[in-house]
Amino acid sequence: MRALVLMHDHVTEPGLIGARLEERGYDLTTVTVVPAERHHAPDVSFTFPAPGDWDLVVSLGAPWSVYDETAVGSWIGGELALLREAHRLGVPVLGICFGAQALTTALGGSVGPAPRPEIGWTRIESDDRSLIPEGPWFQWHHDRCALPPEAVEVARNEVCTQAFTVGRGLGVQFHPEITTTVVRRYLDLGGREQCERHGVDPRELLARSRALEPTARDNARVLTDAFLDRVATAVA
Repeated sequence: MRALVLMHDHVTEPGLIGARLEERGYDLTTVTVVPAERHHAPDVSFTFPAPGDWDLVVSLGAPWSVYDETAVGSWIGGELALLREAHRLGVPVLGICFGAQALTTALGGSVGPAPRPEIGWTRIESDDRSLIPEGPWFQWHHDRCALPPEAVEVARNEVCTQAFTVGRGLGVQFHPEITTTVVRRYLDLGGREQCERHGVDPRELLARSRALEPTARDNARVLTDAFLDRVATAVA
């Protein structure tokens, strides 16, 4: 089985989700949309693969907003087209943070600023804990989704929708793939300043991420398995 993994920048990686997919027999092909040297000028050109060539598509997070045309204007249209076609063909899609927002937008929903940013480890309210455990999950975002008509909200908190299903797609606002290594990369690439602006101690955030590694791995396994066994096989 072949999985296409969309990395939007050089920092985020499939992490715990990618590891579980490989354990489940998937061969991962990862493409990076914005190379490291263009991180601060991400309006690049990129040609996305055809979704019909894959058994699964995973769209990861990004430090930009789906609606920020100065950042993603030249390539976001290609990703939205890929996600729409995957949905039409019944190719399962797992959208994470930015990826969930892209899936929302591709299928007729919208994305806008959240009432406040979320940075750090939080618990959520889940309607189906066997699919979406209540956490704690790692968050780092400042936007929220208004879901497309056919989507079903599965989890939420006081800030926004935290998980939804749509066809054979699952979108999550949090980061089930996160590892301590990636948290450290976020902090080194401007994240410390973001944390301090929003009253988050970056040293405590890193320490808590390290302490929660076993829990994060278990939660990622539950989510990945439930996605593959229930959502990705749903009757179209």
